[in-house]
Amino acid sequence: MVLEVALIDVTDPDGFEAAYLGARDILASTEGCQSVRMTRGIESPNRFVLLVEWESVEAHEANFRQTERFTAWRAAIGPFFAGPPRVEHFTDVS
Repeated sequence: MVLEVALIDVTDPDGFEAAYLGARDILASTEGCQSVRMTRGIESPNRFVLLVEWESVEAHEANFRQTERFTAWRAAIGPFFAGPPRVEHFTDVS
């Protein structure tokens, strides 16, 4: 399992939240996606953190990033971005 962490700064937090909720299933129903969670900053309410558990980095890339799912996802939430999200993958430390 890998954890995708995306730091997303937005221009309209309420609009972004509504767009995310409308498009969440595009991501959540992707093969290899195990869980999806979006959090909103308290001190920085224009900042969101997306946490997605994937079976593997390859599942994220092949089943989502390289498909029309990603295009639809980005079309829904992208207009609210203040800049490009910072996205990284992490694994658990045992």
